[in-house]
Amino acid sequence: MKFQPIHVNLLAAWLGLLLGFASGMLMGLKFHEPQWLGGYASYPRRMIRLGHISFFGLAMVNLMFYFVAPSFPAAKLSVTVASWLFVVGAATMPVCCGLMLLGPRWRNAFAVPVVSLIVGASLTLTAIVQQTAL
Repeated sequence: MKFQPIHVNLLAAWLGLLLGFASGMLMGLKFHEPQWLGGYASYPRRMIRLGHISFFGLAMVNLMFYFVAPSFPAAKLSVTVASWLFVVGAATMPVCCGLMLLGPRWRNAFAVPVVSLIVGASLTLTAIVQQTAL
């Protein structure tokens, strides 16, 4: 089987699931402690939970892209760019959540995953519309 750019999305999907399971396990060791990371509603605990759930959500985005992308023309540059943008978004979202634990000055870092995901989704949507218009 020849490696295609979208195979990175399949790898990202399964890596995201694995990291989601692992981070959930680590959180599960402490979640029963009422004051862990300042309590259930504390800012640090919310950021940790957001990073944990982003592993699963963005793994699903990469998995969906892996299954949708083969229906587009293989040589289409925008599909390859979208592929990588989804991987960048999946890799950087949990990192940004972790950086937020260092302080609110890191909130602008969220622009990296958010813009990556928005542009990736826009390129994918454009490819879908173009494909269905043919």
